[in-house]
Amino acid sequence: MRQKILLGLFLFFLTFHVYTANGQFTSEEIAQRSQWEDFLKTAEIIEFKDVGEGVTKPIWLTLKKGDVVRKAVWKNPKGIQQGFLEGWQYEIAAYEMDKLLELNMIPPTVGRTFGKKKGSLQLAIDKLYSELEIMDKNIEFPKEMIDNKSDRKYITRAFDCLIGNEDRTQQNILFNTSWRIILIDHSRSFRSTKMFTEQLMYGKNGIKGALLFRRLPRSFVEKIKALTPDKIQEAVGSYLTKKEINAIIARKELLLKEIEEMIKEKGEDKVLY
Repeated sequence: MRQKILLGLFLFFLTFHVYTANGQFTSEEIAQRSQWEDFLKTAEIIEFKDVGEGVTKPIWLTLKKGDVVRKAVWKNPKGIQQGFLEGWQYEIAAYEMDKLLELNMIPPTVGRTFGKKKGSLQLAIDKLYSELEIMDKNIEFPKEMIDNKSDRKYITRAFDCLIGNEDRTQQNILFNTSWRIILIDHSRSFRSTKMFTEQLMYGKNGIKGALLFRRLPRSFVEKIKALTPDKIQEAVGSYLTKKEINAIIARKELLLKEIEEMIKEKGEDKVLY
C-alpha cells in the first residue's frame, strides 16, 4: 500500500505536552523544526533501501549527522502514474502550506537529490497506527483524545480542500505514540484543472461526497482569509506554478463561502472555536 511508508524513530514527536490549538506539535517541537529541515538537507546518507511497496516507489534513507541517526523517506514521483498526476514537489509544498497555516500536522519535508535525481525527503515518525488499522483491528481510541480526533478530521478535510488533495485515505492519516494525528503522502495535491477550481474536495457538494468540516479553529479560518498569491509564493517557492497557486486562491474563496454558509445556518459559536 502506497501510503504506509513511514516508520522509525522521530524525536520530534516523542513527548506529549499541551500542543497548539490547531496542530499536533508542541511549541517546543515547532521551535526544533528548522533544525530537522537542516538535518534532512545536509546529513550524510549511510544506508538506503526500497520501501518495498507503493506506487511512488519510495526509498528509505538512513541519515547521520554527528551523533544523530534518523530515517527518512525519499520520493520522486512525477507525471501520470496509474491515471493520477504525481509530483514529488507537492510533498514539499504541502508541508510549507501546513506551516503557513500553522496547522503543524505534516512532518518536516525538504527537497533533496538522491541518485542524481531530485525528490522530496520527509522525516520518519514513530507511527502507532494508521486510521485504517484502527478501524480494521477495532482498536479502542483513548477517550481523552476522541474530541481531538474529530476536530483534526474536520481540519484535515478543510486543508485538503484548500490544497486540492485528491488522495486522502485512511492509510495516510497516522497516529503517533501520543495519539496525535500526522498527515503524510501529498504527491497528488495542488490540482489546477477546472474541476478542482470550481468544486471543493469535501463539503456539501464535494468531489468526494458530502463529507463536511463541521467546526474549525477560528485562527485557522483567519489564516485562510489572509492567503494571497504572494504569501503562498513566498512559502512554497518554486515548488508550485503560478497556475497551481491561483487554483489555491480559487479554492480559498469556495471554502470561505461554505464556511460562511455553515455559520449562517448553525451560528458562529457552533462552527468556529
